[in-house]
Amino acid sequence: MNILLILPAAEHLRISSQTTAIPKRAMLRFSILPLTLVAALTPDKHQVTLCDENVTPIDFDHDADIVGISFMTALAPRAYAIAAEFRRRGIIVVAGGYHPTLMTAETLPHFDAVVVGDAENLWPQAIRDAERGMLKHVYRHAVLPDLTNTPAPRRDLTQQSARHYATTAAVQAGRGCRHGCRYCSVTAFNDRTYRTRPIDNVLAELSHIDRDFIFVDDNIIADRDYAKRLFLGMIAMKKSWVSQCSLEIADDPELLCLARKAGCRGLFIGIETTNADNLATVGKDFNDSHGYLKRIANIRQQGIAIIAGIIVGMDGDDRRVFSETLSFLQRAGIDALQLNILTPLPGTPLYEEFKAAGRIIDCDWSHYDYRHVVIKPFKMTKQDLQNGADWLYSQFYRLDRIILRGLRTLLTVGLKPAYIAFRLNLTYRYDVIREGIRGDNPLPIVHESWTPSSLQHIRALIAEIKALALRNFADSRTW
Repeated sequence: MNILLILPAAEHLRISSQTTAIPKRAMLRFSILPLTLVAALTPDKHQVTLCDENVTPIDFDHDADIVGISFMTALAPRAYAIAAEFRRRGIIVVAGGYHPTLMTAETLPHFDAVVVGDAENLWPQAIRDAERGMLKHVYRHAVLPDLTNTPAPRRDLTQQSARHYATTAAVQAGRGCRHGCRYCSVTAFNDRTYRTRPIDNVLAELSHIDRDFIFVDDNIIADRDYAKRLFLGMIAMKKSWVSQCSLEIADDPELLCLARKAGCRGLFIGIETTNADNLATVGKDFNDSHGYLKRIANIRQQGIAIIAGIIVGMDGDDRRVFSETLSFLQRAGIDALQLNILTPLPGTPLYEEFKAAGRIIDCDWSHYDYRHVVIKPFKMTKQDLQNGADWLYSQFYRLDRIILRGLRTLLTVGLKPAYIAFRLNLTYRYDVIREGIRGDNPLPIVHESWTPSSLQHIRALIAEIKALALRNFADSRTW
């Protein structure tokens, strides 16, 4: 059979026969692991084709017997439209991924079948049933599958489009996270579990990929003993990689040092908020906001850049949160920012809480992309939240700040992390300009030190860079 696997894209990023120019945001395209893994799980006798709509238009005339579509909540409307077009042509369409798993009843009318949860075991079974004309409506695990026999993804299927990605070398050592953050769909999808692949399997996969790659684990240090053994096995490989993990890595000097020796050059870390009450409300008080600056410094002193995840719009946030957050990001030396407006995703405890309270004000799934306000905020208006988030986003990625931040990263963290962070900064700035994001601080600062003409601020930053560089030189950490 011919099988077509599709990753849908948002309208403003979608490539089609009418829109052929691919946005210059390769640094934000680093993995189509869901598709390449499903391809690897497909029996060899079948022909598999991948289509990432971010870089390739969908060919609705493709000679497919089965179309598989993997998607998250913000892409559900697009996935439903794609499925409808293929079904109109008499082609079997199967859904998988986060939204179909957490909203199976909603998804099912749009598809012939839904794979709930991990694809291991279920996807091959669905293929066999389709061959026999006995496809079931829902495929679901009785228990979460063991990852011992999870194959390496089919990266060979991405060769033609690889230039449009920061890397197609995405590796997963483990799945899930044991923390119970109330907003997190990862926790809901994996039933608050963390499962790992055998370390020998991961190391064998790494031996066949590029020097630079990304671990797409939700929390690479969720099992610290496993992470230490994995990192020890990687040291001799002399690779460079980035990943994501909790801030708790800063509390274990041995683990942090091993990550650096194993080649870690950057980590996405969910800082989320500097408000301790906010952290407690969403079940993330283990972050301990009072220790942020020290813990962040510990990580960066190992030569690891930090991409911070920040959420605005939590119940403890008022109109001061935007300027206060910008100030914190600067003081902490954060190297790049992923800014999210609080978005209760379906299937999470936070969604049920907001729904019960009548605080969900927008039910258009395409707006659940962390860039739109879909809730009724507690201490500000909807417009305040939208304007403030846009302002913070555009201000952090202002060109003068990017340049000064890049110099600081170079002198305090090192060349490779600085290169990664600088490219990421420019890509986010490209998005800001392309999408016309500007915003307005709902609580303006009377004497804001971040004005483009502020020579005093620039001098202060240069002094900070010099001090940090001299300290690192003396400690023999970076030089």
